[in-house]
Amino acid sequence: MLKLINTKILLAILAVLAAIGAAVAYQRHETEKAAAAAAKAAAILQQQKDAEEQRKRDEAFRQQVEADKKRHNSAAAHEGKTWQKYIP
Repeated sequence: MLKLINTKILLAILAVLAAIGAAVAYQRHETEKAAAAAAKAAAILQQQKDAEEQRKRDEAFRQQVEADKKRHNSAAAHEGKTWQKYIP
């Protein structure tokens, strides 16, 4: 009788340990899933930040090109008058 009770207690302890092990494994899996999702979100945010910085650089470059165009075109507009005033 005592041996049967000890066996039942041992089986109960093993069942509890198995349940705890399963809970730990599930928790680890969920943590890894959350970490992967966080890493993916961080990568997306970094890509968006890089894209925004690239857009700002492109806009600054466009403005510089427009300013250079205006400066060069204004000099070209006055070239026609210089040869008329040229005295050899």
